[in-house]
Amino acid sequence: MKTIIQQLTEAFGPSGFETEVTELIKSMIEEHVDELGADVLGNLIAVKKGSQDGKKIMFAAHTDEIGLVVTHIDDKGFLRFGNVGGVGISTLVGNRVRFAGGAVGAIYQEKGSWKDLTLDKLYIDIGAESKEEALKKVKVGEFGIFHREFEDLGNRLIAKSMDDRVGCAVLVEALKTIKNPKNTLYFVFTAQEEVGLRGARTAAYGIEPDLGIALDVTLTGDMPEARRMDVSLGKGAAIKVKDSSLIAHPKVKDLLVSLAEEKQIPYQMEVLDAGGTDAGAIHLTKAGVPSGAISIPTRYVHSPSEMVDIRDVKACVDLVVALADKDLAAI
Repeated sequence: MKTIIQQLTEAFGPSGFETEVTELIKSMIEEHVDELGADVLGNLIAVKKGSQDGKKIMFAAHTDEIGLVVTHIDDKGFLRFGNVGGVGISTLVGNRVRFAGGAVGAIYQEKGSWKDLTLDKLYIDIGAESKEEALKKVKVGEFGIFHREFEDLGNRLIAKSMDDRVGCAVLVEALKTIKNPKNTLYFVFTAQEEVGLRGARTAAYGIEPDLGIALDVTLTGDMPEARRMDVSLGKGAAIKVKDSSLIAHPKVKDLLVSLAEEKQIPYQMEVLDAGGTDAGAIHLTKAGVPSGAISIPTRYVHSPSEMVDIRDVKACVDLVVALADKDLAAI
């Protein structure tokens, strides 16, 4: 499981450029599914067929990560950039960026800009001494990601893009575990979640699921002087109550809670003040889809050093597996 998380988090995949990630996932799951394909937006859709009287469940985990896009290269070879998704400015200074072509650069700030730090006061240094040299490495319009390695700290793991490669890892592991599900399962590894839940919207429209479940990270309240939130690392899967994009369907939330209790899967309840998941798009598809989310507690979200607990990840896998065989007549 840790190896899967490492491989996925170290892959290159900013919003709109998720192919490296989806190809990696495809190689991991193709022997465990009945159907596998991709749509025009870049979603990877894996199907595991259930019985005739089962329903369609759509599980969604997004493959894209937050990133940067080059907007200007000056005469000295320094890059100016914009954000792709919710990049936290305070996490940027001194960090490194990697571009698809392999170029690596350091982010830094203009003199005195620490007092009022904004994106237009930051630049990327890729070691070029002129615009001409820089253009041999990177072009305007090219996307970059945080350049950080995966670290195994025991139960705790740190990496860039845990949001949401760890959700993808949960679905990969669940797919390998589930053999003959009662329900027909659509495991959708979605594109462009970080810029507006776009892939999930189109995938759900085509699938028309009876139930939608997002697998994504959520914030925690267990660090020094953190926001008051009853989610912590090591206390199990987080079952969503609400976020900015979704009020979880009460029957879906209650079903996840009852399954966790029945299977003795550790869980906690998630009430997220800000942020959203693919479930926010799924539940508004066509005439509506009962939806919820299973969340992986994560510290330092949208930074280059997102931290999860492997025990929570495994609890999320167990909950997905339990749901695959559940009679959904009451939903």
